[in-house]
Amino acid sequence: MITRKELLANPELLADKVRGALCGLAIGDSLGDACRMPENQRDYGFTTDFNKGASWSTDDTEFALMVAKTIIDAKGDFTSEDVVKSWMENVATEDELKRGGVSEVEACNNLRRGIMPPDSGRFNAYYMSDGAAMRSGPIGIYCAGDPEKAKELARIDAEVSHCNEGVWGAQAVAVAVSLAMVDATMEEIWEGVMSCAPAGSWFEATLNRARKIVEDADYDIANAWMPLHNNLFSTHRSTVAEALPETFGCLLLSHASFKSGLLLAANFGRDADTIGAVAGAVMGARYGLGNIPAHWVTKTRYPSGTCLRFTKGIDILDYADKIAALMK
Repeated sequence: MITRKELLANPELLADKVRGALCGLAIGDSLGDACRMPENQRDYGFTTDFNKGASWSTDDTEFALMVAKTIIDAKGDFTSEDVVKSWMENVATEDELKRGGVSEVEACNNLRRGIMPPDSGRFNAYYMSDGAAMRSGPIGIYCAGDPEKAKELARIDAEVSHCNEGVWGAQAVAVAVSLAMVDATMEEIWEGVMSCAPAGSWFEATLNRARKIVEDADYDIANAWMPLHNNLFSTHRSTVAEALPETFGCLLLSHASFKSGLLLAANFGRDADTIGAVAGAVMGARYGLGNIPAHWVTKTRYPSGTCLRFTKGIDILDYADKIAALMK
């Protein structure tokens, strides 16, 4: 593992990793969404590439870009007030959050009523969802090599819409990306994720369960695959305590390259776009843009604005470069 100082002293490596992480998130989001489509499952079983046709994005990419915009607009470290301002300008103005998560809809309702963080996240029936986790990748990018700072900024962002597991999940993703940015091993990343799960929490319990499944299977994908599905199942598939242990369970099983790690995670099913987005951010941070198939980058570079209209046509590489310019 390198240090943050060493990363920042190498502008080419920094740019490659920042671009890789943000593009990896978008690729994982869209590929995960494609992998779970019934027609792809019917025709391919295991999807290994994008079909022909227009590009698209889901709420995972678009909310992550909103977090990236918050970082850019704040010129780095942001406050709870910055987060609320961003939500009021970019989310609460939407008449209907198409393909947006229920936790985000509830957060908007609270903000419109004048209920501010952390209450806007606490007074939310879906506070345990992975809605904050899916968007926290840019925080990990910005906080490369500084997992404690990543935890704090992820908390500030997540509390607008989540609490407890919802916040801890966001912190776990931000920490994982922060560590991957400085070449942490998957074991070091796993330890960082575990540090975000309080003792006795549901999140800790399911992370431990996922780890045991992988170890009992001797890291064999075929032997771990169905147990990871069956033993982590929750009736609400977008719950942190299910989706993130599944994500990091997949990454424990396969992380030798960006492509191999992402394909396994994106094909997991369940909340596949978020599982793919998180895995893509972590693997993109670890391996950089240069190790991502170029046509995948081209396919997902300009979001469709499916959920948040302001994101339509944004150049993800431009956002990545703006974040890199703020890292000191």
